[in-house]
Amino acid sequence: MPGGTFAGVGVSGSTLPAAPSDGRTYAGSRAVRLGDVTPKGRLRLDALARYLQDVANDDATDAIGGDAMAWVVRKTVLELHQLPVFREPLTLTTWGSGLGSRWAERRTSVVGERGGRVEAASIWVHVDLATGRPKKLLPAFADVYGPSAAGREVTARLTHPDAPPGAPRHPWPLRFADFDVVAHVNNAVYWAMVEEHLDVRAGTTLTLEYRGGIDRHQAVEVAVTGDAVWILADGAVAASASAEPPR
Repeated sequence: MPGGTFAGVGVSGSTLPAAPSDGRTYAGSRAVRLGDVTPKGRLRLDALARYLQDVANDDATDAIGGDAMAWVVRKTVLELHQLPVFREPLTLTTWGSGLGSRWAERRTSVVGERGGRVEAASIWVHVDLATGRPKKLLPAFADVYGPSAAGREVTARLTHPDAPPGAPRHPWPLRFADFDVVAHVNNAVYWAMVEEHLDVRAGTTLTLEYRGGIDRHQAVEVAVTGDAVWILADGAVAASASAEPPR
């Protein structure tokens, strides 16, 4: 999907799709709190992921009601133009930027009053809550988000390779607090693993791909090589991330 799904002309300095001239957008506000920052006071990636998850759910709940919970994240790209800092007020503006048969892309622009700015794009897969299998988008979804997507088609195909043999592995203990209402490790927790092992700074673009959930009692390891990490559950890749350093 790099160069395809996420290609486009965004706001200044961004390669992600720009905000639509027509169609639905939704805005929420947050202040960066003490529990969201590093010892140096900048916003952590796992906290940022929760912000994105929350504003997405707020928008979907307002727009499509009960079907708002029937989504799992497949891929997220973060452009870290300037990471927000402690107590910085933020505005998060989100919109539907692409549609597929059983998935959709959501763009979110995070802008702070002190210069913080992150551009994000995520592929979310629509699932049947009873079976967990991908499910076709409902007509009501296309009615709401189709105008902002403006006919842009997206794919849920993943592109990261498997972890190379011999890559150093580091154990990652799971906590009770890491699991969400569906009894899987919440998508935001994966970003804590990424931040532990990759260089996170202004100008970096990060891509995280999710292959499968992590359940309780699975042994989790993080394999690291260069600017990439693989998160393994009982030896199988559950997610992978790559970092593109500032140009």
